[in-house]
Amino acid sequence: MKIAFYAGTYVREKDGAVRTMYQLVASFVKDGHEVMVWSPDVSSGGSCGEAVVRMPSVPIPMYPDYKLGFYSASTGKQLDAFRPDIIHISTPDIIGYRFLKYALKHGIPVGAVYHTDFPSYLGYYHLGFTEKLVWKYLRKLYNACNVLFAPTHDMQHKLEDKGIRTVELWSRGIDREIFQPSRRSFSVRQSWGADDRRVIAYAGRFVWYKDIQVVIDVYDRFMSGPHADRVRFVMIGSGPEEDELKQRMPEAVFPGYLTGDSLPEAYASSDIFLFPSTTETFGNVILEAFACGLPAVVSDIGGCKELVGQAEGGIVVTAKDADAFYESCLRLILDRAFYKERQGKALQYADGRSWDVINAAVIDRYRSLVEGRRKLST
Repeated sequence: MKIAFYAGTYVREKDGAVRTMYQLVASFVKDGHEVMVWSPDVSSGGSCGEAVVRMPSVPIPMYPDYKLGFYSASTGKQLDAFRPDIIHISTPDIIGYRFLKYALKHGIPVGAVYHTDFPSYLGYYHLGFTEKLVWKYLRKLYNACNVLFAPTHDMQHKLEDKGIRTVELWSRGIDREIFQPSRRSFSVRQSWGADDRRVIAYAGRFVWYKDIQVVIDVYDRFMSGPHADRVRFVMIGSGPEEDELKQRMPEAVFPGYLTGDSLPEAYASSDIFLFPSTTETFGNVILEAFACGLPAVVSDIGGCKELVGQAEGGIVVTAKDADAFYESCLRLILDRAFYKERQGKALQYADGRSWDVINAAVIDRYRSLVEGRRKLST
């Protein structure tokens, strides 16, 4: 197959969604398919032989780490020259819609992935009044696609409840050669001042829609209680709220935005993964933490609860309830047998999530769409 792949951002290691995109493209190429990627936000080039086209763009004012791209006449000409068998849309923005229109005009099947639950972010930016309009747009876009892949049953049901009829399940995988407990580093723990402490880690963007207020509240409860000298908070990542986090969590460690071997090393050098976000479609960071031997404490809203519930690799608590998150972290610290049980189940779950197996479902589905179109045209 010749696969035209559109992504709002295609910078390797930028976030969990992009890591998933890279893994999917790698599986396409490994299976013998030709991929061309279009994105307004790219790194130096493809990682496994795919062609990458940088589209014209400008920074997004409220979100300078990401870019607003433009679909131009040259994009259409590039698609004409490539002659794709199928178009893949990773981002449902205006460019994604233009790729959909191109596909409909030329009778090309379209697959899409629901990487990010954008409507759930609106309330954090005081834009909740636009949610109905956003869902109307998403329904129009996704119902015109042949298939929309959702990462969890919970997200699949949510999308179907919103009137989207094309939803199918495609989960996420993990690279076990990269993420593993053997990455644990005592020198890293020493640099954090955590020799004899339990490390509670958060990894992700420092933005309010990740519910980082809960992380701050849990930190405050530990620092003001009898167990302050037993824990060290490590905040992995970056984002617009970083300065405020550093001010409000002065005893926490901020190693920055980590990539390459540094990220799994940081996970494995920690002990508990605290991730209260209610806006995740899946929660790649949960799977990364599991693979490095960390039980996770997550909210009962969003995609993370399905991962932790299926694996029994941590604790699911009431969303935004800082007391419940604190008590759950404390239980994992004080009850060693319970901790080891949840850690073992997290590792076992991660062992069965290879990318080749997970991505084969998308490849098979796309092949059936392409073969179906070819039969119709003969």
